[in-house]
Amino acid sequence: MIVCHCNAITDHEIRSAVDWMRAANPDTIVTPGKVYRALGKQAECGGCMSVFLDTMRSCDTLKVPVQLRGLCRASKEGAGS
Repeated sequence: MIVCHCNAITDHEIRSAVDWMRAANPDTIVTPGKVYRALGKQAECGGCMSVFLDTMRSCDTLKVPVQLRGLCRASKEGAGS
């Protein structure tokens, strides 16, 4: 399925880019911008971003590195003290 019509990026290409980045560095934080760069493209209109993000989130390899899990929650709990 084509996710980004401006750049003709498919869901398969997005998943492949995420998998490639995770294989190269399991601790890297994968962002849409990094996926576009890995594919040699850049975002244009942004109309696809919600579907683009949903496609990224559906990847089994797109998980938050263990050492970063809970940081947002921990900082919010500490701020309330």
